[in-house]
Amino acid sequence: MKSYRTLIFIVIVLAIATWLVLPNHPGIHVGGISRDISTRLGLDLEGGVQVLLEADLAEDREVTDEAMNTATSIVENRVNGLGVVEAVVQRAGDRFIVVEIPGIQDPEQAIDTIRGTALLEFVDMSMVPPEVAFSMIGVKIETDFERSNGGTGTEEDAEVDSAPAQIYNTIMTGAAIEQVGVTRNPVGASEVAFQLTNEGSAIFADFTTRNVGNVLAIVLDKEIISTPTIQNPITEGSGVITGNFTVESANALAVQLRYGSLPIPLKVSQTRTVGPTLGQDSLQKSILAGAVGLSIVVLFMGLYYRLPGLVAILAILSYAIITFALFRYIPVTLTLPGVAGLMLSTGSALDANILIFERLKEELRSGRTLRQAIDLGWQRAWPSIRDSNISTLITCLILFWFGSAYGATFVKGFSLTLMIGVGVSLFTAIIVTRTFLNLSMQIFKPTNLTRWFGI
Repeated sequence: MKSYRTLIFIVIVLAIATWLVLPNHPGIHVGGISRDISTRLGLDLEGGVQVLLEADLAEDREVTDEAMNTATSIVENRVNGLGVVEAVVQRAGDRFIVVEIPGIQDPEQAIDTIRGTALLEFVDMSMVPPEVAFSMIGVKIETDFERSNGGTGTEEDAEVDSAPAQIYNTIMTGAAIEQVGVTRNPVGASEVAFQLTNEGSAIFADFTTRNVGNVLAIVLDKEIISTPTIQNPITEGSGVITGNFTVESANALAVQLRYGSLPIPLKVSQTRTVGPTLGQDSLQKSILAGAVGLSIVVLFMGLYYRLPGLVAILAILSYAIITFALFRYIPVTLTLPGVAGLMLSTGSALDANILIFERLKEELRSGRTLRQAIDLGWQRAWPSIRDSNISTLITCLILFWFGSAYGATFVKGFSLTLMIGVGVSLFTAIIVTRTFLNLSMQIFKPTNLTRWFGI
């Protein structure tokens, strides 16, 4: 009776897992729960770009943990704001940040967005006629904010495409922006709409009230991107940044402004691009390798262990469905090292079944009844299964920590998938295999043990 109750539990788990692995899953959107269910692939299986960012400071200048952690958080927010799926952003040592962006279409734009300082300034150009100010779009200028903050390294542009040597007054910076997003104007052009903080709203209202008809330039990293003329006092603390924006460039600017300036400058130390064709080829080969390996396992277990082998096949299939369902639900980003971890954990699941069946055959050879052999085989195999899997889990935790601390994402992916797979293999060994084996004995009641168990 207990076996049948356990079977009901297993069937429920498998039904949920099977539902989660269905293609084109609609996701879970119930009440306050909203989760998309899909298979996430890393850049080595889907294609994309990996960028190693380094603190762009002198070697003898200390980079604090706080600055690096803040920079990592801002970079992660910017990458997620680009709309990419399952990007990986993590620190690597004291001065590096690893960014992996699968499925990205424009690597250069993504790199510019995640490392840009995005210093936005609202600059008073009331002394410049509107028609002249409009012709200055794209020109580098010098502002008093730059001079008071020690410069930004744009002085080399003074002789190339630059305005006359004049210092313009910065009314406020992007730090006064509270909310920002991309909108479209009535003719369909992209704009960046913003809402100011209370302090910024007061400054903006005061300036626009006193300067109706004058130009308030919008300057990004010392380059004029828009020169709107103040038509009316703006007292509501909101406005739009207009310019020659595409949807992508407007979104990139909004992302930079939304998540603020980086506390330290970053430079690209290394870039690795994986094409989608190469990623797809890797995925197909991984699937083929898995199918071939599973077929060999099924054939071996069926021929060598007979009836218990068929039970093991059902247990392994259950393991595969549950593991893949967890990967989609968590979600886990699958990479080639992650697939290797999955394959290795499949071996752990198979190993547990082999230990149980070998113990079972030993008990049968010693003259035990079938029921005694099953119970004793399980009891004597369990310590070995427990110890080997616990040691593997401990190793996985160490590898996961190592991958997180030193930016070795392939180590982290391998350890995570292996850890999940080993956990599920323990479940299938403890619950699924034992239940299926007990039920098969009750249903078939085999008497020819040599034929059914290969002893």
